[in-house]
Amino acid sequence: MADIKVPLLDLNEQNHSLAAELTAAFERVLGHGQFILGQEVSAFEEAAAKELGARHAIGVSSGTDALLLALMALDIGPGDEVICPSFSFFASAGTIARLGAKPVFADICPVCFNLDPESVATLITPRTKAIMPVHLFGQAAAMESLLALARDHNLRVIEDAAQAFGAAYRGKALGTLGDFGCFSFFPSKNLGGFGDSGLITTEDDALAHRARILRVHGAEPKYYHSLIGGNFRIDALQAALLAVKLPHHRQYSHARATNAAEYNEKLGALPGVIKERSCELCNTGPVSNQEAPRLILPQALPENTHIWNQYTVRLPAQPGANELPRDALKRWLNERDIGAEIYYPVPFHQQACFAYLDNAPCIESERAAREVLSIPIYPELAVDQRERVIEAITEFLEDAGY
Repeated sequence: MADIKVPLLDLNEQNHSLAAELTAAFERVLGHGQFILGQEVSAFEEAAAKELGARHAIGVSSGTDALLLALMALDIGPGDEVICPSFSFFASAGTIARLGAKPVFADICPVCFNLDPESVATLITPRTKAIMPVHLFGQAAAMESLLALARDHNLRVIEDAAQAFGAAYRGKALGTLGDFGCFSFFPSKNLGGFGDSGLITTEDDALAHRARILRVHGAEPKYYHSLIGGNFRIDALQAALLAVKLPHHRQYSHARATNAAEYNEKLGALPGVIKERSCELCNTGPVSNQEAPRLILPQALPENTHIWNQYTVRLPAQPGANELPRDALKRWLNERDIGAEIYYPVPFHQQACFAYLDNAPCIESERAAREVLSIPIYPELAVDQRERVIEAITEFLEDAGY
């Protein structure tokens, strides 16, 4: 199997299988010539809202702009604090800072990688205006605890669900639990577009109305500006193409879950490999049942519908090793034409751009940044490719000198 190449992600098979429908959508938009907003956008928004069970869905220009628009709609700015995890994609913190607000970095649960509610509770101050849980890698954060904190302290909740379209918490779609849900349709996502695009959702009519105005520079009607917004519109062409893929997103997530289940079964049977079995949505408990595990597999928590945007393993650092085991495995896989990526190597509280903040240590975020590695999980992963990944990791664990 040594000659089998396994990319971290292969978009072509998925998109090419829909080529006729995608081409028809492109030609339809080309034919009517309405490239900004209009029926294509409205139809996609309605379909996405129905799929998520959301009252309102608003198409936007990217997942980052979804977060920015949600913050603006909640009037978050200078003097305000927003609590977010230190371990996430940069947009989670960057959008807060762009508005002049202060991102406050909470630590994560070492099992599910999401916001630790106990850490959040210690960071709430009179200036705190919102909590931004990130449903990282496609699995829900501890929303019951976080929503309770928000209610107790009169805070807003913005769900960063960029990696979690179609994921659920206790049977309810992510993005419909807080004041806003924010999604990305970056091409690598479970519902991936053809460039940058995103979506925000809300159950609140007034917030939806405000967000729609802010999406078009704060104008209502055109050229009359009651607010200062931005150009956050989703392109009509993107909406038309996403509408073609939307009915297939559950199939994509099911295939990812199938791949994850095989990884868990076959990798989980190897010596020194464990599945983390504690968290219960961030009461956490013991991280492992072995004194010195060599590889820790991700788990789908019982109350969550995990869509496996990433399959992220952990390799605990070993005393005396010349390099991090995570880095050694990444190099090992890459040398064998197997894709692997580190999401994310530097937590926010250690980023140079946030050095001006009085950042408290986030121990679990720092540990995750040293230990995590994501391996191929995309829906079209062939059986022999999946087996090649398992084989290569098995060989690494057998050959590694720790």
